[in-house]
Amino acid sequence: MFDFSDLKVLADLTRQQARLRPDETAQIFEERTTTFAELNLHASRIANGLIALGVRPQVRIGYIGMNSDRFFETVYGCFKANVVPVGVNWRLAAPEIVYVLGDAQAEILFVGAEFVPVIEKIRGELTAVRQIIAIDGGHSSWPDFEAWRDSQSPADPMLAIDLDDDVLQLYTSGTTGHPKGVQLTNRNYIAFFELAQKSGWADNDPGEVNLVAMPDFHVAGVNAGLVATGQGACAVIMKQVEPAKVLDYVARYRINNMFLVPAVIQFLLDVPGADACDFSSLRRVFYGASPISEEVLLRATRLFGCSFSQLYGLTETVGAGTALDPDSHDPSRGKLRSCGKAYPGFEIRILGANGESAPQGEVGEIAIKSPTVMKGYWGKPEATAAAIKDGWFLTGDAGFFDEEGYLYIHDRVKDMIVSGGENIYPAEVENALMGCPQVADAAVIGVPDEKWGEAVKACVVLKPGVAATAEQIIAACKTRIASYKCPKSIDFVASLPRNPSGKILRRELREPYWAGRGRRVN
Repeated sequence: MFDFSDLKVLADLTRQQARLRPDETAQIFEERTTTFAELNLHASRIANGLIALGVRPQVRIGYIGMNSDRFFETVYGCFKANVVPVGVNWRLAAPEIVYVLGDAQAEILFVGAEFVPVIEKIRGELTAVRQIIAIDGGHSSWPDFEAWRDSQSPADPMLAIDLDDDVLQLYTSGTTGHPKGVQLTNRNYIAFFELAQKSGWADNDPGEVNLVAMPDFHVAGVNAGLVATGQGACAVIMKQVEPAKVLDYVARYRINNMFLVPAVIQFLLDVPGADACDFSSLRRVFYGASPISEEVLLRATRLFGCSFSQLYGLTETVGAGTALDPDSHDPSRGKLRSCGKAYPGFEIRILGANGESAPQGEVGEIAIKSPTVMKGYWGKPEATAAAIKDGWFLTGDAGFFDEEGYLYIHDRVKDMIVSGGENIYPAEVENALMGCPQVADAAVIGVPDEKWGEAVKACVVLKPGVAATAEQIIAACKTRIASYKCPKSIDFVASLPRNPSGKILRRELREPYWAGRGRRVN
């Protein structure tokens, strides 16, 4: 287990490992191998390149690209330059990308080859962006990432950095239809490293091999890479999740630890020939974003032959909150529907309708107080004040504690849908639906789905005298928002249930689909 006590700010991550184990492998990406000494040098060059471009401390730097070693090099370079990387969800539609980069006021933008066409199309709308760098090169007017990086000074800039300076800005789906930028600081992350270790799941040893497979614009994906580097482990980075390739990587690189969402675990089980793969190196599988079914867990345990830990947290808490340890995954314990116990140093309360702590067993809103709670939502003081009360972050999740202190998620206060590990808010989908010329009214709910946990369903009222198919509405929706947010099915209805003030009664719409289930999340 690595000692984080000497870590002052996140810019020290690569410095420490370059000093302790310079020649050991830090990252592997598609046969490209980087040592810790090389990673630290790349970070210094990138930092100097950003400084040479005139960026000031705490300026936002955009990055849109598939998972790669270049992403983490850029993040570590941003740490040293005291600027804030903003990983853009590459599944977003063009208008959403414009919004995120505009909201962040990103001045420099790194672009992967797959996203050059969309960025060229919207370039005129990215008014804050002063320079674009082509991660994979080959662009006629944007500098090649590798050539740009290697032309910079190798001297570590050693800037003065404060613990409360932001180090990452991750965007979450918004209740009002727009995502919000979560400001995470050096202090937040150092606390995360220390408390995740103490919780028992992140106590990896230097030299272990960790798979980084989940999208790096998500807190789970970026955390997987940062934890590996911080602990002196090797990060094997996948461009994107491909179930057959995950199994191949486990055997080829002798993976010890990996984080996956339950849907991906289920996909791995269904890969032909999975039972013939070599999983002898696997020590631990971590999963989160949704619970795992008992059937999938038992099949995965038999196949992988390693321990499983469930992690519950939110972007606003650096992904930290509770952990369900391997022993509690024994079905005889009866805890599989729980998301575990609080990390050491965390306070978790269940708030009743009056805002006071609810009795054990009673359902209420989950509130978290810890040193990992975000600084706030970028540029949104009112949203920040609504989310953080006296240091307590109001999660929007409804849950309860059992008599042993295990936390259970019962429902969501904020109507959020979680599909395949992605957070989706009805408001942003409804906004897109209402932009369709045939639609007079619309409401969006999450319904149970065996593959994705939950699926997006829309209830749509068409305008008088207008005809449209579900396929036409969904296709129109995809031009406005990311495909994964769009409805998977549509029910056409005559009207929507509303209360006297006009608010849609989502629970009435959800009830037929969730009737008979012990909890209203899947």
